[in-house]
This record gives sequence, structure tokens and C-alpha cells, in this order.
Amino acid sequence: MEVMDNNIAIEKCKTSKINDVDFDNLSFGSVYTDHMVVCDYKDGKWLAPKIVPYGPISLNPSAKIFHYGQSIFEGMKAYKDEDGKIWLFRPTDNHARLNKSAERMAIPEIPQSYFMQGLEALLKVDSDWIPQNPGSSLYIRPFMFASGEGFHASPANEYKFIIACAPSGSYFSGKVKVLIEQTYSRAANGGVGYAKAGGNYAGQFYPTKLAAEKGYQQIIWTDDNNHEFIEEAGAMNIFIRINDTLITAPTNDRILDGITRKSILKIAEDEGITTEVRKVSVAEVVAAAKDGSLKEMFGAGTAAVISPLAGFGYDGTDYDLPELEHPFAARLKKRITDIQYNRAEDKFGWRYEVK
Repeated sequence: MEVMDNNIAIEKCKTSKINDVDFDNLSFGSVYTDHMVVCDYKDGKWLAPKIVPYGPISLNPSAKIFHYGQSIFEGMKAYKDEDGKIWLFRPTDNHARLNKSAERMAIPEIPQSYFMQGLEALLKVDSDWIPQNPGSSLYIRPFMFASGEGFHASPANEYKFIIACAPSGSYFSGKVKVLIEQTYSRAANGGVGYAKAGGNYAGQFYPTKLAAEKGYQQIIWTDDNNHEFIEEAGAMNIFIRINDTLITAPTNDRILDGITRKSILKIAEDEGITTEVRKVSVAEVVAAAKDGSLKEMFGAGTAAVISPLAGFGYDGTDYDLPELEHPFAARLKKRITDIQYNRAEDKFGWRYEVK
């Protein structure tokens, strides 16, 4: 059966999978909703998006995604408040960043109207999939890739834009121990580190595997020149609290302009927390750990919002972070999630209702 919503054609699935899902035990990104948004780029333009049943995609072996890696994605969440209203958090920022990534990877930009109308129609048709358990949400994965064919090394002439969703519980549980990387680099100057390109993440897996073999859950990435400066924590932006100052690295060619990162900086300012956006050296962090002025380190990203670090390893030595009674991480996470779940005032205009 096909219906229309906001000029979006909707082909509904015959049978929902929702009754087979245990919403009290959701692992991250492993259960998918009944429908997805699909939009094709052909003959120099994006065709109208449509909603179809979630399922496999058919591609030829010569599709350029398999050969030249033209693939980008975003990460977002939808939330339900106590009244059952559906909310997004800064969705137009995700759209803008997707197109920034698209430009860098020579992929055609997707119009905001297609992005937002397709997303809103999908959330309405799959609204029952948005969990209301504490800490749960609907994770949203918009992505674009080269579907055009050819073995010649050039941009494709056809692309697909898809939005798929997965109901999820909390992304991380407990604090993680990380290793400051001294050999491998996540990205380089002039590269694609600021884009959410799939290859950026594929390149992280091997160094992270090596760190895991040493007993660490994740890596802190350092600069590509001398591994002198702290840049990111795994797939997240990183914040470092020295005494009562919260520090994060400036964005550049190598560092993703995280939406959660921007939100934390704004909320910290509103809370009266001193922030500094500057380079922070490994030597400074190690020295602060030794003299007791290093109070907190945490990752910031869509999936986990804020993920506190228990400690870090560097140059063969482990450093533990103190257990604080009132950490900035918990305070800032509560402010953000209270806005996201419509539990508190949104003085910044970040919350977006899906009606």
C-alpha cells in the first residue's frame, strides 16, 4: 500500500517486526525499524525521496562504492517525551555537515527539503519504534554512497541517499580506559578527517584492535606530525578538565566539527564553566595527571552524548583519573539530555518537534 506524507511516497511493509523486539534490552545499532528513506541521484539531479520497507539493496559489483570509497554518513537521534511527542536535536546541523562531507568526497549535496521531509515522514511512519525507556532513543543513520558503475578512478554518476533507524539503549556503560596513540594517525592535514567519510572509521579499526590487545577500550588520537597534541577520542571529540577549566582541541582538517561538542561548549558557557578551545599537548595532560590537576577527560558524540574516561595509558605508564562527586561530565550530559527529551527549557533553540 502506498500513501503520501508531505509529498513523500510511502510504501508500507506488510508485517511489522516490532513485536519481536525486546525494548528493555537493546544493543546499539543492531535492530532496525520497519522502513527506510531512499533517494537516488541520476542524470544530474536527486529524484524525489520515498519511504520503503527496510531491506537489502541491490548493487552491481562495479558500483564505485566498492572500489573508490565514496561514502559518507551522519548520526542523529529521535526522542519521545512523556507525552509521546517526537523531538530531534539540531537536525539542520546534521544536514549541513552531511553536505560538507559530500562536497569533500565529490558527492552531490542533498537538498535540505529532501533530507528533512524524508526524515520527518520516516519518523511518523515508524513512530512506535521510538523507545521511551530511560536513556533510550531512536538512532538515525543518514548516509550517501556511490551507486554508479565503473572501474575507472573518477567520481560516480549515480548515488544513493538512505536514512535507516535503529532503536537503541545507552551506547556506553561505565567508564573506559584509553591509550594515547603514538604511532598511527586518524587523519592528516589536507585530508578528509573533518568529513564523516566511512574510510576514516575503517582506518581506526586496526590501531584500536592493537590497543584492545593491551587492555584498553579505545584510543586517544594525536596529531599526524609528532603525535604531540591531543585531538580526538576514538570516534568522538574529546574534552579535558584541568582544575576547573574545560579544554577541547580546535576543529581543523583532521578533527570533526561535532554537534555534541558545540553544544557542550555553549552549555558550559551558560553554566559558568571556563572553557578553552586550543591545542593541548600530551605533555600537558601527563603533567596534570601527575600533579593532580587533571580532574576529568570525556568523549563527546551523538551516540553516547558524553562518555567519561577512567584513565589513560601513555608511553608504558597508566594514569587513573579521580572519582569526583560532582563531575562536569554528568552535569553537562544532564543539561543536554534534558533538552533532547523535552524535560527542560531549550534556551538555545536546538530542539525540533516532528509534528
